[in-house]
Amino acid sequence: MIEFKNISKQFDEKQVLQDVSHIMYSGKTNLIIGTSGSGKTVLQKCLVGLYEVDAGEIIYDGLSFTKMNDEEKKMLRQQIGMLFQGSALFDSMTVEGNVKFPLDMFTKDKESEKIKKVNEVLERVNLVGTNNKLPSQLSGGMKKRVGIARAIVLNPKFLFCDEPNSGLDPQTSMLIDKLIHDVTIEFNMTTIINTHDMNSVMEIGNNIIYLKDGKKEWSGNSKDIIFSENKNLNDFIFASEFLQDAKEMRMLEAKGKKI
Repeated sequence: MIEFKNISKQFDEKQVLQDVSHIMYSGKTNLIIGTSGSGKTVLQKCLVGLYEVDAGEIIYDGLSFTKMNDEEKKMLRQQIGMLFQGSALFDSMTVEGNVKFPLDMFTKDKESEKIKKVNEVLERVNLVGTNNKLPSQLSGGMKKRVGIARAIVLNPKFLFCDEPNSGLDPQTSMLIDKLIHDVTIEFNMTTIINTHDMNSVMEIGNNIIYLKDGKKEWSGNSKDIIFSENKNLNDFIFASEFLQDAKEMRMLEAKGKKI
């Protein structure tokens, strides 16, 4: 679990985050949503320590990340997995080399043990037999799955995902959503996802925080969104006529009526 209390962040004269509080739960997909410039990327960077907050506190499983010294933060970061927007694979490394990289960096395991762990996570993301392929030989969806395998190979307690469906077609996006959701439950991780993908919001939004102009505007889950009366949230989520129709259908389904 990650809790942040009244955190604020300012760059020069611009207040990017203001008095934001929320709890991200273990075993759930926790989503941060909002328009461009709403503060969601800065919030995620504050949570992992890339930015220091100006005010407030960030707490990991009861321990204050804000008050930790550099060595303590370094130890905690070894429990954090990262899935980057562009996958961020090393082009010159094979799939196996990319996934094994965190093991080489942070463990003293024997090579045979590392390869065993690599094969286990590759099997988990349905990439058996791709060990010797280079990123250039993979589709966008496969690269994302390699990124997920690398992110979970150290069995992290916390997983951060930045726009995991960026650049993917809708069908592949759904597969990536399901995979992230499934491994979150399987490993009981606290997974935090920055996303613009409304399908992700509706399908795997177990715990959602909506930011507007650096402030927490709304929080809830994907079912709560259907009945939300927050105009800013509704304008953001259900901007198109198609999504408005989808909202109406889901409201009827939730009320148990026949469509």
